[in-house]
Amino acid sequence: EVQLVESGGGLVQAGGSLRLSCAASGFTFDDYAIGWFRRAPGKDRELVSCVSSSDGPTYYDDFVKGRFTISSDNAKNTVYLQMNSLKPEDTARYYCAAVRYYRDYLNRYEYDYWGQGTQVTVSS
Repeated sequence: EVQLVESGGGLVQAGGSLRLSCAASGFTFDDYAIGWFRRAPGKDRELVSCVSSSDGPTYYDDFVKGRFTISSDNAKNTVYLQMNSLKPEDTARYYCAAVRYYRDYLNRYEYDYWGQGTQVTVSS
């Protein structure tokens, strides 16, 4: 069935980098947009970045723009989030999610499928 599996999280010093992966299966990858979300303790889940698997536009939250880059490898049904210049405030559990590309992929409530997340912790 449908499955989204995140990997690549871990502990990193401020200023360091991590590359997150989201491996998708069980649905037609090209028909979905993929979003990266994060949730820190005491905060709501927020959209970090998203990309349309059908070659649509990309989106970055203002707080990560210029530091994070989203990319996809459709042959591998995988979406990546390259995170550079990490800050302690980036500490959160990061989730990938999938939504039909023709829906509003900037709206977190529209997403159909969610992974279990991977923890990112940035120390000062």
